[in-house]
Order: sequence, then structure tokens, then C-alpha cells
Amino acid sequence: MLLCMCSPRIRPGPHAMSPFTAMGVFCGLFLPLSLSEYNTLNCIPRKSVLYQNNMKLFREEGIWNYSTMLVREDLGLLLLGAREVVYALNISDISIKKAVVYWQVTDEKQKDCKYKGKHAEIECRNYIRTLHKVDHSRMYVCGTNAFSPICDYMTYSEGKLTLENTLEEGKGKCPFDPFQRYSSIMVGNDLYSATSINFLGSEPVVLRSSNSSLRTEFKSSWLNEPNFVYMDLVPESMNNPEGDDDKVYLFFSENAVEYDFYNKLVVSRVARVCKKDMGGQRTLQRKWTSFLKARLDCSLPEPSLPSVVQDVFLVKDSDWGKSVFYAVFTPQSSSSDVSTVCAYNISAIGHLFDTGKFKTPVTVETSHVKWVMYSGEVPTPRPGACINNAARSHGMMSSLDLPDKTLQFIRDRPLMDDAVPPLTGRPLLVKKGAKFTRLVVDNVLALDGERYAVLFIGTENGYVQKAVNYAGEMFIIEEIQLYQTPDSIKTMRLSSSTGQLYTGSDYGAVQMPLSDCGRYELCLDCVLARDPYCGWDLSAGLCSDVSNSKYASEITSYFSGKIIQSLKEGDISKCPKSG
Repeated sequence: MLLCMCSPRIRPGPHAMSPFTAMGVFCGLFLPLSLSEYNTLNCIPRKSVLYQNNMKLFREEGIWNYSTMLVREDLGLLLLGAREVVYALNISDISIKKAVVYWQVTDEKQKDCKYKGKHAEIECRNYIRTLHKVDHSRMYVCGTNAFSPICDYMTYSEGKLTLENTLEEGKGKCPFDPFQRYSSIMVGNDLYSATSINFLGSEPVVLRSSNSSLRTEFKSSWLNEPNFVYMDLVPESMNNPEGDDDKVYLFFSENAVEYDFYNKLVVSRVARVCKKDMGGQRTLQRKWTSFLKARLDCSLPEPSLPSVVQDVFLVKDSDWGKSVFYAVFTPQSSSSDVSTVCAYNISAIGHLFDTGKFKTPVTVETSHVKWVMYSGEVPTPRPGACINNAARSHGMMSSLDLPDKTLQFIRDRPLMDDAVPPLTGRPLLVKKGAKFTRLVVDNVLALDGERYAVLFIGTENGYVQKAVNYAGEMFIIEEIQLYQTPDSIKTMRLSSSTGQLYTGSDYGAVQMPLSDCGRYELCLDCVLARDPYCGWDLSAGLCSDVSNSKYASEITSYFSGKIIQSLKEGDISKCPKSG
């Protein structure tokens, strides 16, 4: 792979400008035989911002693993979970601690954990892993509790954070191992979680904890040593002519069952379940009848092992069919340092699950199982489908009414044959260097009247890459060093209303603004930054945040010349002439 690097930080002089000068900030990914068909760009940031100690930082001596966050804009709080403590921080300035509650393990639990072979001071503590909003002042919180997970409700009232001490069993809701990836969401009063339900971490489960609890089958064809990374709800019942159900989508990686490989091969997956799934009557009792999964494709053009998904973010649209999942991937081979970003349209995922072919296991040679495309007859109703109008018209009002033939099919064949292709047919971004770890996306209205997805990507060395896609070409606006010493970013949250991004690592939590237009002192820099948050205000003579200014609602002001912003072309011709 040959990388053609350009010089993005060279500021062009006044006589070397054209509307496309800003294209020089790109560096291309050039590959023999594939340049014409593959033009995903390997970018380096136009601007690098090294560590500045004016960033809002929160940490307390002796406290580690600031890895769980909940943004409560309604309360003006960032809830931050760390090892044996939950903080309530000022959402506008997280260095201001408003309340705190400590949740430590008992000596007995710690002793028992150590007796089972775990490290007393590292693993045998209570790491806060779950934080969800329940109602106006209450949250649901779970911790690893020295490999004996436990959950509780927590309230914030009159400036105080209080655990209600209504302790609940946390098995299946929260991981035993504090360093194991997992995911969960709260849907109404139901907790959907994806984790392991035993001490050894060898029994993975996707669980709904409610009055009608459901879980996955314990079969390698369902989950095979998975690493769970993300979960979210898509309201697909909204304005749905087919009377379909809302769905919970899950992203994870696991050991592939469908490939013949000399070693374990990890692949990335998306799976879904139906919100109103009740399990089966005889087959799949108290088990998901709607669990389907498919491989995610985010391939590089040259031969390589599949990339492994590390984090996902859902950009929701008022029309749920236009919602998009953005995902970051890293290589599974230690010899590679190329991270990628791919996007997936929810409609494309749904189309694959609703109409695609299934894979089926067949026995060959000496009891060896091989997975091939299923070419036989598919039962009706379609296996893995939610209850919709068509099913109701045949008297099937819930999953309990589904025939055994449908349930037996999906129990043995939850895997789709095809992979989900990325939205653009290829990665949006290919980047060498420090591996990507986390991702959040903001949907920004620019002065040209269009909305742009701005990606904030955390890295293993404590940087945030700020990137945006213009007309199919990815542009890294800037990279910002958040931590003085390299520290992997383990969680990211954003608050669009306050214009802030929050990151957490082992060392501490950092707050940064989504934009800092003041970094650009000249009109040329401001416009060539091509930052949808920023524009050059001619009257004030400075680069200002247009997303929060009066101009945000006055799109025509862009054309009348009050403020200059040129995102797709980087056209600086309207800038005042200067020496």
C-alpha cells in the first residue's frame, strides 16, 4: 500500500488561490490497479492542536477508570462512573463537582474474589459500568462488585446524589470482568444488555430484563466468544405501513463460524431483536425468536484479515429509514496500524434481514461442520421477522403464536449469508497511525443550508480526530491532544445543546468544545478549515461559531456576504485582501 502524503499545514499565499485550493489538504490512498475504482482518502489532519492545560479536566487522586458516562442535559449534569464512585459534574464545566456517591465493595466480597484467583486491588473492586436514565431524577446504575455484579437505583435531588439501596442481582445486566467490553440500553423500564452471565466470562448473552425476560440461546452459532460494543433502539413501528415493530440493534465482533481458517478469525457483526418479542410457546421458550445477525463489511482494497469493529454511533433521522450507523474498525493483525470508518444505512441492514439468504450448517467429512448458503424452502412467516400486519392477518398476534417450523429454523440458522455493505461501498476514512477507539457524531446545519455529519474519533493515544465528509471525500479538520501523556480514550459522549464533547480514560475525564473557531486568526485559515461550525464574520473581523449565532437561522446571509463559509470548495476569494 503506497500512501501519497501532502502538506496540509502549508498556508497558501494570496496569489496561489483557486476555489479548489483546499483540496490540497487531502492525501490520497493510491493502490496499483485500483486507483480508479477506489478513492477513499487517507487523510492527515489540516491542523494539529497539541496538549493545552486550559482543557476542562476532572479527576480525583486515587480514582481510576473514568469509563462510564451519562449526559443529563435536563439536570445540567454529566454523570461519570469510575472505580467505586459516581460523580455528578456540571455539564458546562466538568471540573466543577456538584455531587458524589461512593460505592465500594465489602471486605468479604473482595476476599472471596481474591480467593477465586483475581487481583484484590485491581479486579476485585466495584467498577461502574452501567448508567441509564429512568425518569426525571432517577438513574439505574450497575457495578462489577468484585466479580459479583450488582445494580441499584440512584437519585439526584437538592444537589445530592444518593443510592437508594434497593439492590438487584446484576448478573446478565453488567459484566463480571471490569475490563470486558459490553453494551446496554434502557427502553422504557426494560434493560437490554449484552454481556457474559458467568464468572469465567464463557457464557455470553443478549438479555432483556423485564416482566417478560428473554435471552439468546447458548450456542456458538448464536454467539461465539463475542466482544459487544454498541446497542441502540430504532423506532421502526413509527408510520410503518406494514405494522412492523421497533427493533434493538447490537454491534459486536466474534469468532467466525462460517470460515475455514487455520486459526480463530474474528469478524464484525450487526444483530437485531424485536422490541415486542415474547419468545416461543414450545420451541425457544423465553428465548429470542427474532435474533438475526449478519457480517459487517468494511474492507480495504488489498487482501487483509477482516477489520474489527470498536465502536458505533447512530445518527437518528426523523424518518427512521434514513438513520445511519457510523462505525470505527481496527485491524486484527498486530502488523497493521490502519483504522477505518464505515457508515451503514438502517434500511440496507433491514433489507438484508428481511429478504436476504440464510446460512446453514452442513456436516462434511469426519463430523466437520461447514456453513453454506441455505437454498431450501424458507418457512412462513419468515424466520426472525417481527410480528407485522401480514402475520396478524393469519391470527399470529405475538411471537408465542409462531409455528414451530419457523422457530426451529431460526434457532439453527440465525446467520445471514450476505454481509451488510457500507453506505458508500467502501470505507469513508482510512487512517494510518494510532488506532481508533471510540466515535460520536454531530449533525450540523451549515450556512449553505445543508446538514453535515461531523465525526469525533477518539484514539488509543488520547487524541480526538474531527472529520467530515464532503461530496464523498473525507476531510480531517483537526486533531486535538486531550491528555498530556498518551492515554487511550475509553468513552465519548457529546451534548449538541451545550456544544461540548466529553471523553473518559483511565486517567480522567476531559471536556472540549465541539468547535473553537478562535484558533483561526485569519480569514484564509477560517475558510480553509472547512469547519461547518465556523465562518468568517466580515463585520467583526474574526472567525466565529455560526452554529450558535444569529446567522444559523439566516441561511441567506451566506449569500449576502455577512459571513464567509465555503465547505465543499474551500473558496477564499471572498476573503478581504491582506498582505
